[in-house]
Amino acid sequence: MNETPAPSPAHPPSRVTVPARPRGARLSRVPETGLPPLDAATERRLEAIWETRPGWRGWLSSVDHKTIGIRYLVTAFVFLLLGGTEALIMRAQLARPNETLLTPQQYDQLFTMHGVTMIFLYALPVLSGFSNYLWPLVLGSRDMAFPRLNALSYWVFLGSGILLYASFPRGQGANAGWFNYVPLASATYDPGPNIDVYALGMVLLGISTTVGAANFVITFLRMRATGMSIARLPILIWGTLTASCANLLAVPSVSLAFFMLWLDRNVGTHFFDTSADGRPLLWQHLFWIFAHPWVYVVVLPAMGIVSEALPTFCRRPIAAYSAVALSTVATMLVGFEVWLHHMFATGLPPLALAFFGAASMLISVPSAIAVFAWIATIWSGKPVFKTPFFYFAGFVLMFTVGGVSGVMTAAVPLDWQLTDTYFVVAHLHYVLLGINVFPVLGGLVYWFPKFTGRLMNERFGQWTFWVLFAGFNLGFFPMHISGLLGMPRRVYTYPADMGWNTANLVTTIGAFVFAIGIAMFIGNVFYSLRRGERAGANPWQAAGLEWSVPSPPPPYNFAILPSVRSRDPLWADDAREPRRGFLLHRGREALGVTPLTGEPDVILKMPADSYAPFVLGAAATLAFVGLLLRSVSVTALAVLICAAALLAWLWPRRELLQREPFALQPAPPPATDGPEPGSEDDTLALPIGSAGEHAGGWWGVLTLVVTEAALFGYLIFSYLYLASQSAQPWPPEGLPKLGISGLNTVLLLASSVFVWLAGALVRRARARLAFASMAFSIALGIAFVSIQFSEWRERPYGIASNLYGSLYFTITGLHMAHVIVGIVMLIALAVWIARGYFDGRRDAALMIGGLYWHFVDVVWLFIFSMLYLSPYWMRGR
Repeated sequence: MNETPAPSPAHPPSRVTVPARPRGARLSRVPETGLPPLDAATERRLEAIWETRPGWRGWLSSVDHKTIGIRYLVTAFVFLLLGGTEALIMRAQLARPNETLLTPQQYDQLFTMHGVTMIFLYALPVLSGFSNYLWPLVLGSRDMAFPRLNALSYWVFLGSGILLYASFPRGQGANAGWFNYVPLASATYDPGPNIDVYALGMVLLGISTTVGAANFVITFLRMRATGMSIARLPILIWGTLTASCANLLAVPSVSLAFFMLWLDRNVGTHFFDTSADGRPLLWQHLFWIFAHPWVYVVVLPAMGIVSEALPTFCRRPIAAYSAVALSTVATMLVGFEVWLHHMFATGLPPLALAFFGAASMLISVPSAIAVFAWIATIWSGKPVFKTPFFYFAGFVLMFTVGGVSGVMTAAVPLDWQLTDTYFVVAHLHYVLLGINVFPVLGGLVYWFPKFTGRLMNERFGQWTFWVLFAGFNLGFFPMHISGLLGMPRRVYTYPADMGWNTANLVTTIGAFVFAIGIAMFIGNVFYSLRRGERAGANPWQAAGLEWSVPSPPPPYNFAILPSVRSRDPLWADDAREPRRGFLLHRGREALGVTPLTGEPDVILKMPADSYAPFVLGAAATLAFVGLLLRSVSVTALAVLICAAALLAWLWPRRELLQREPFALQPAPPPATDGPEPGSEDDTLALPIGSAGEHAGGWWGVLTLVVTEAALFGYLIFSYLYLASQSAQPWPPEGLPKLGISGLNTVLLLASSVFVWLAGALVRRARARLAFASMAFSIALGIAFVSIQFSEWRERPYGIASNLYGSLYFTITGLHMAHVIVGIVMLIALAVWIARGYFDGRRDAALMIGGLYWHFVDVVWLFIFSMLYLSPYWMRGR
């Protein structure tokens, strides 16, 4: 085959300079072509600014996206080995009929923890590892948008994984299946700590997933190379971006479901309790509203890996880039509409079956677009048969098999026959394991030189692929046959005369062959880390920006922030033409761009390494341990530590608020006919990101508002669903009294007005009036809390009295928690106003706090309408 490398530029990436000015920073463009490397002093300065200090202090405090990415990858692979070991034990039990290796209770815990591990602790975290490491590099940025939030996401993920496994060695692990259906998972039928561990661990994991998703979305919006418009995004970005947007909207659903289940089990609420008018089917709705999009959350980033790396070995760009990008978005949009695909056997009305069956068929269309694009890329390219190419080509086959079996189950009559059989198990493994593991392993081989500076052993790598490919298909394809023969899933043994013996034996053999392949891959990793061939700058002759920097990359990624003109900057026809970039070397700074066009917009002050994410993650885990132990003191202590860590995290630093001008240090000029670097005709005046929409925190809180709005939306859905199904009077105490609740609504809305007024007064340099306005809004918020507590005491029922009481106190209590957090935030803002931290150009914290408080007030309008006004409308009908 033709292995002629694609064209790549002979010059280094471009550079940026920022002289700070009273109202903005002067950003000097410098042409890239012909630039010699930065002088050693500047490179040492950048290294000192960005590098993580050595030792345990640096290990605990690092916020470097590359370090966090590697941690995600390693931790996810540890969980992969744990989940795989659990699978092998189960397959040993099922290899022969009437086997007694495991008891039924042990098998229940094994298959539950296997599912939890592979789906939640491996599949997405390993993709997060790739994205954390690669996003800033392929986007041409210094770091992720929120480095400390990035670190927090990892520590919380690690804490949740440890929590989920803490009770497993004692025989008290989750044991009701990874979907955890009620009433099987209720305290009546499972009174031990098993389900409580699962519920709290999943809520904690949801926090990690949500903050990680917010970080990816804002990084996409703000942290890109100059000129990288939406149409020029690396195809890798689309998968993780779409999955992250889905996580912001879907994760609150399952977090709410597990929280409600924990309340049912420990507080006595009745959300899923049929004896008190609760509905177990509500669990399935909330769970699958999350879990079906989750399938695409762990598939689309893997598809992005293939779409990014496969063209390198075909020596041509991805075929139909726009169609692939749009199909990625369409897949996730339709994925939100088909959660009832998993509930066809629950007695749904025929109209619902027809609609969701058709939607389940429709989702195959955007997936097919991606498949045809990959095939077209291979067919029209000049394939180079290296190890990563084999993994990506194998993925296309796995994707096709898993997709076809999924379309089969979209047909309602066939689904009724296949539900809860091993056919579904086979489909899930092709979708969640084959479509994930093969791109992951191929991606590891492909980017291993970027991670380590060395290549993995090529010949042994190809042997490993064929062992894995044979083992996977030998292990999981026969499950289709077992399912068609009627073997139910989740059985720990079976009689000898059912006709399943051969299929199960072959499946077990295949599982062990696949495990041997994983062991071979890990052995190749360790061997190559020490003895692998030195990779050089761009060993695959790839097109992405990540290959324009040394391997492994320096702490600052790009000394000169690149400027791009195409989707494939290292393959572009104008790669040798003069391009311009920016040099930022005076502090820990990054360039922010406009969300759509990728034009320079703001200079962002990036945080240094910090212990706050580690402390906050550890304290959050401790708080959930306290809830598990039902220890008020442990939980309260952990919450106080969390509050202290958050305060240290958010406290304004004067060195970031004071900007002293500094001299421009242009890079040595190349021989060009254009203006000299640093000349007045070739500079941009950019603001420091400390005000309004320029502030990264403003975008971060905006994503928080989106995910919290989804959480309250699912709460409102639960209320309306249960109300519509209830045969009891609703509400049981009669129509609510509007007087006191109406007054409370007015107080809360008025507080929003004074928060807005405080911000306006700060911008007019009237600090005393701004402080008074903020203090008055705090007083109104405290009055709202006091009246709400008073109303709670007057209720003739409690949270555990009946279903309506469970809903009322959960909804208003969750909102009350948001109000209290908002009041604490407003108090901090008032203190900072008094200390003079804000002025007309530095008001980001005020904008952020105001945005959160206004959101809390708007949510109350929906709650007031639902709990207090709707009963009058319902009685009127």
